[in-house]
Order: sequence, then structure tokens, then C-alpha cells
Amino acid sequence: MDLQLARSNMIEQQVRPWDVLDQRVLDVLEEVPREAFVDTQFHGLAYSDFALPIGHGQSMLKPTLDGRLLQSLMLQLTDTVLEIGTGSGYLTSCLARLSAHVDSIEIIPELAKNAAEKLSERSVANVSILEQDAAEVWDAKDGYDAIAFSGALPSIPDYYRKKMNIGGRLFAILGEPDQPTMEAVLVTRVKQDEWNTESLFETRVEPLVNFNSNTTSFVF
Repeated sequence: MDLQLARSNMIEQQVRPWDVLDQRVLDVLEEVPREAFVDTQFHGLAYSDFALPIGHGQSMLKPTLDGRLLQSLMLQLTDTVLEIGTGSGYLTSCLARLSAHVDSIEIIPELAKNAAEKLSERSVANVSILEQDAAEVWDAKDGYDAIAFSGALPSIPDYYRKKMNIGGRLFAILGEPDQPTMEAVLVTRVKQDEWNTESLFETRVEPLVNFNSNTTSFVF
């Protein structure tokens, strides 16, 4: 199978028609090989618009969702990014190419280890992977320019809203696991105590581990 051709077809036939038009994002999706972040048995499906399994009950986002997420965050090369849910490391690698540094949080030790190895193999040096339950209050630093949640959650904890710089952007997919559709949103911090929320599109993804409607430790 010609994976380079499959990658180009993914962009032209799937990602671009889904209103991903930012050329920087399209270039990154062209450059980062998805097959390097999935098991060998899934190489032939790496560029299909599927959420491929990565083990431990987790899956990577579909290429169209990766594209919309990356475009929505409007990343600059000077930005610092917080990613919740490292997963395979593919989206992490894309975020790293569009920003100055990425802190990526992963609760499953094996996924954190595998992602770190794959990023190292590809000489991605501007990423720090932290093994941490992001559904609990932890010692996250302040001042992120962008925050990306790679799975669904019922609502956005205030804890993370307050970790953004003024002008910072946060992408999340909101919904409960039993809902047929979920809502992708972009939250922008416009003032010290003011955030704007924009509804982007409907989709459905797997929930982030431990993020549920009973999680209250973030509500200040």
C-alpha cells in the first residue's frame, strides 16, 4: 500500500472537505505519518476516517477531528500548549509542530511510555509527557496559550479555564458517554474573569478516563 498516497488522499478527500483549510494544519497532517503511531495491523487503515484502537480501551481521533481541533486552536510557533490525553502521541506530534512546547497528560502508564518512545524516534523534542490523572487537581502550571482535550468530558472544569493566558484558546468535546451526539466547543479567555464559548460542530468521541458528571474537585 502506498501510504504517502493514502496520506494525500486523506487530506484532499476527508480533511479538506470538512472545512479544514488552514494550510499550516494541512501541511502538518501531510508531514506526520499516522501509521507510525498505530499497531502494524492497522497501518492499512491509518488514513481512513476511523477512530483506530490504540490499546487499553482507548482510540485515536479520526483525521477529520484532528484537523478541526488543530485549526480551531489557531496555534502560533510561540505558543505553549497543554494536551489532556496523550493517547498514541499522534496529535501530540502535530501540536508540537505548530507550537513552541506541549505538555501532554496521560493517565495510562503504557500509553504514556509508548507515546514518549514514538515521539523520541521521530526526534520530537518540544514535548513533555506527564503521567497524571487530569481529572483530579494537580500541579499544572499557569499561562498556557492553548489547551486541547483529546476525548469527551461532561463540562470544562474551571481549573483548566484559569490555566489559560488572556487570549488563550481551549478545545473540548462536551457530552456524556450515553449521548448519541456531542458538541465540540472553543473557549477563549477574553479577560481575567471572562471566557467566550463558541459552538463548533457536533460529533461523538470516547470519554476521557475519570472525567464524568460526578467529578467535582475542579469546581471553585
